[in-house]
Amino acid sequence: MKRRRFIVTAIGAAAIGVGLQRKGAQKNMDEVAAQEEHQLLATANERIERHRKGDVTVVVRTAQGKPLPHAALQLVQTRHAFLFGCNIFRWGRIANPEREALYRERFAAIFNYATLPFYWAFYERERGKPIYDYTERVVEWCQQHGIVCKGHPLVWDHPASSPSWLPDDFAEIERLSTARVREIVRRFAGQIDLWDVVNEPTHTQFKPSGEFATKMRAWAHQLGPVAYTRLHLQIARQANPKATLLVNDYNTSEAYLRILQQLRDEGGRWLFDVVGIQSHMHGGVWSPQRTWQICERFAQLGLPLHFTETTIVSGPSIDRQRWGETTPDGEERQAEGTERFYTLLFSHPAVQAITWWDFSDDGAWMDAPAGWLRKDMSPKPVYERMMALIKGAWWTKASGVTDAHGEWRTRAVFGDYTLTVRAPDGRTVTYPLTVRQGADNRFEVRLTA
Repeated sequence: MKRRRFIVTAIGAAAIGVGLQRKGAQKNMDEVAAQEEHQLLATANERIERHRKGDVTVVVRTAQGKPLPHAALQLVQTRHAFLFGCNIFRWGRIANPEREALYRERFAAIFNYATLPFYWAFYERERGKPIYDYTERVVEWCQQHGIVCKGHPLVWDHPASSPSWLPDDFAEIERLSTARVREIVRRFAGQIDLWDVVNEPTHTQFKPSGEFATKMRAWAHQLGPVAYTRLHLQIARQANPKATLLVNDYNTSEAYLRILQQLRDEGGRWLFDVVGIQSHMHGGVWSPQRTWQICERFAQLGLPLHFTETTIVSGPSIDRQRWGETTPDGEERQAEGTERFYTLLFSHPAVQAITWWDFSDDGAWMDAPAGWLRKDMSPKPVYERMMALIKGAWWTKASGVTDAHGEWRTRAVFGDYTLTVRAPDGRTVTYPLTVRQGADNRFEVRLTA
């Protein structure tokens, strides 16, 4: 009995020791993770300064070409090179005219990039009758407000992009799908030159089942994700060689990376231009480490990254598919999480665009309180917080006076500007200029007599 008690006691002590070791190891891991998170966020502004700004030199000369000292200059940004965007699915579809007007006004005030819907099942409910007129109205409004347009998605195996009228014959589905891509990309060339060509190709490796038992899924699965994606990229490229083509997926694992790595032509050139990464965070905001690791994973391809669908909600979760209304506490958490997420992405050199998913809670995906605006179009804290970044901390407005050599230097966020020059004699001229990444960004201004 004594021996048995001793063995039991020894085993118990060993178990306690192992438990303490595990707790200690977990504590150390948590401390390391916290340090990594702090380091990533603490150095973000330094990376933004390094990757998102450039040195600018302005030289002012007289009509005779002599340097003009003591000229007063003001450089005011008018547009970001970086694409800050949102889907614009509710444009023209809000019943209340006042709320529609607020939606448009607040959209144009903060974004320079809009994602327009091309879900096949809705876009062409009746075969041969796509809703081009609606798209053309949205495009016209975007152009009037200096907003770049992207189409989403051209191809998807989801029920939203698998019309009920599709035939069963795979060859005919292929003909219809490729013809649609060709027609749409060609039709909107010069108006919409960015496209999410294939959405969620990783899905196509799974057999059709449940809600995904669509004819598009059956055909895509038979073809395989790489061949299916390659086919549509090639058609889109032929339709508009100048277009920027994306592949887009929520799957941020190696499975998505492996598909992308195979999308090259016979000469080894990429068939697409940008990696699309979804970041729907309905279940909680990603940690800085996870966000950075995803950026690094796909940046190894050497292509730009677009975060194409970003969601952080401002209301409580009821279950996996339902959320409560927005709350004050939830709105503060949304604002803090969004500011941190955008700051980290803006600091990564491979990221060139971030698109939020649903500008308002009105009509948001899955009825989640995901918007930067409430249902009545009043701004949440996240809207104000992001305005302070996009049109504040990350926006350049600089002034100064030329030196004895007629030169003035500053640093500026990449984008478009208006430069105003006032000579010592009071003459004032205004010039548009663009500060570009990788360019010399030396500008010479000559004042005419």
